[in-house]
Amino acid sequence: MYRLFWKLFFSFWLALLLFAGGAIFAVSSYLEHANARQESRIRDEGFEGRLADVQMAADRDGKRGLLAWAQETDEEQLVPFLLLDQDARDILGRDVSSRAIARLQRTLNPREGQQPERRAAVFLPDGQRYWLIPDLDGATLSRLVSRPKVIALQLILATFIGGAVCFALAWYLISPIERLRKAALLYGSGDFKNRVGPTLGRRRDEIVDLAFAMDAMAEQIDALIQSQHTLLRDVSHELRTPLARAQAAAGVARQQTGDAAGPELDRIEQEMDRLNELIGQILSYYRLDSSQRLGQTQLFRLDETIREIVEENRPAAAEKQCEIEFSPAPEVSFPGDEALIYSALANIVQNTVRYSPSHSRIQVGLERSGDGSLKVDISDAGPGVDPDLLERIFEPFVRVDAARSKDTGGFGLGLAIAKRAIEYHGGSIVARNRKTGGLVVTLQLPAKRPQPE
Repeated sequence: MYRLFWKLFFSFWLALLLFAGGAIFAVSSYLEHANARQESRIRDEGFEGRLADVQMAADRDGKRGLLAWAQETDEEQLVPFLLLDQDARDILGRDVSSRAIARLQRTLNPREGQQPERRAAVFLPDGQRYWLIPDLDGATLSRLVSRPKVIALQLILATFIGGAVCFALAWYLISPIERLRKAALLYGSGDFKNRVGPTLGRRRDEIVDLAFAMDAMAEQIDALIQSQHTLLRDVSHELRTPLARAQAAAGVARQQTGDAAGPELDRIEQEMDRLNELIGQILSYYRLDSSQRLGQTQLFRLDETIREIVEENRPAAAEKQCEIEFSPAPEVSFPGDEALIYSALANIVQNTVRYSPSHSRIQVGLERSGDGSLKVDISDAGPGVDPDLLERIFEPFVRVDAARSKDTGGFGLGLAIAKRAIEYHGGSIVARNRKTGGLVVTLQLPAKRPQPE
């Protein structure tokens, strides 16, 4: 339990330990090197060479030159170089360690039998003297931190170690999450065949548990969808046979009874026709939803197809005293399954005529966009649809009777079939309410070049 927590915990402490160890090693090495180098310079360079630059600054600008030299050196060196007077006071007012004071005393008052400290005085033009004393005890960690040029190595080391550990940890965490994201997108598009868990190797943590849980969920959803499709297909096919027999029996009954049971038989045949239509729509939706190829792609005139649909629906619109207007783009060709496109557009136009109020106008428009894609708008002047249902009306068996008349019929499959047919061609379909009243259904079909036959 909490395996991911422990991985993050140990990664954090590993980064701290690596940085602390590296910083301590770098600082101690630098201090040792600086002290050794300074001692070597004191032993090997001699008084004249060592004090030449300091004395030159004093001769040129006096005490002001010594102050400038001391300030510049103090900012650049880890080991401070003190300029002390005979009372052991530094020219810059810096703290003087006991070790530096002892060296100054040995220089000024060497003990009998001891060699004097090899420290020389710096003379000012007015006769005042200062002694140059390197304060090795002053090379502290706080001084190191306050010198950007000196601490640059440590900062680079910290950045490198922290960046490397964070990169490795981020890759370790993000890699499986990215696979989960891609799998979720596939699941959202209806492809439940992808599995993430087996691709994660031997790692064991909560992310792997999530991956296997998603795999199990995808497998279960896939099985349920396949079972639903199989049920709809089998039930629809099985209903066709008894329905055909019932229609035949109704015909025989009409012949035997004549006009005595005419109204009842008419009602029975009407309901059987509706049931047969519903079964046909269910089978059509199943074939589209399962991405089966339903027809041959060919180049056809989309404007002529829409005009044919409009003409077929004029009588139904005339019964409601409605008018259908069609504004086509000139000679619009589209490569696709003409039967599918016809079915989709016919369902939408029939649905629009069914729900349009009397004495209203239905408008159908076709235009080509600048990028070559096609746009079809079908609008009415009805009451519109509840905004919360604008996306759901393209789901199967969803009806909006609260906004529409309840005696208009329909099974709630027409728009669902239209949506699947348009998506089958790589297009999209949306619905929106007009500000002036009514509903607009917009179809977008992508630009495609005709394929050679």
